[in-house]
Amino acid sequence: MNDPSRPSLLERLSALLMREPGDRSDLAQLLRAAYSRNLLDADALSIIEGALTVSEMAVRDIMIPRAQVDFIDINEPVETFVKQVIGTAHSRFPVIDQNRDDVIGVLLAKDLLRFYAGEEEFNVREMLRPAVFVPEAKRLNVLLREFRASRNHMAIVIDEYGGVAGLVTIEDVLEQIVGDIEDEYDFDEASDNILPEPGGRHRVKAITQIADFNSVFGTRFPEEGADTIGGFLIKHLGRLPKRGESVGIDGLRFQVLRADSRRVYTLLVDKPKT
Repeated sequence: MNDPSRPSLLERLSALLMREPGDRSDLAQLLRAAYSRNLLDADALSIIEGALTVSEMAVRDIMIPRAQVDFIDINEPVETFVKQVIGTAHSRFPVIDQNRDDVIGVLLAKDLLRFYAGEEEFNVREMLRPAVFVPEAKRLNVLLREFRASRNHMAIVIDEYGGVAGLVTIEDVLEQIVGDIEDEYDFDEASDNILPEPGGRHRVKAITQIADFNSVFGTRFPEEGADTIGGFLIKHLGRLPKRGESVGIDGLRFQVLRADSRRVYTLLVDKPKT
């Protein structure tokens, strides 16, 4: 039975927020206080905090680096790059002509259905959508607003010299708000790239430099062709590994703890007992 003397949820929340926050830090404290009093659940708090964080972040903070972008070369036969399209399972691909700084458009994977349908006049150039270019310094909240207004889902990131620095999608921006909240495999931003786990295992960020990895594990993985251990693993497999996948390399077992359709984030590395 409801107690008429007990303040309603709206009244309690109003009372909590009666003091206008002086800055963003004050606002964050008020939101956490609301959470501690069960006025907000964990998901709602995380989404609000994520939305606030996005307004402080730039494209460079979340972009897919140029080295990890799956480009399609317009000069290659369709039969060659269609295998790449199938293997990566992306829905959109930046298309280049002379080099990686010469992006001439975006190819939608679904448009390749016309190739499989046996269309005689299949011309990739005619199917390209215009590419959208954004600077590295653009704020994520501004980019999200532009994505929504233009209905674009992907943009090419350019550096201060006009060269291609990477790629960003609307999914990358939204993930900062609602994705992977308090993932069990996330690292604290201030923590080391390699953390020991029980049983002689190590949790390793995919962005760990190969030289640092070799130093800790006593391996001699080459640094040519890839700068990071995540890039080395992708090169070894010839594709992007999936979450939960395991692979053995030179006596070490690599298990992918966290990955999405474009990047590897976290690995669990151990030496199996023989």
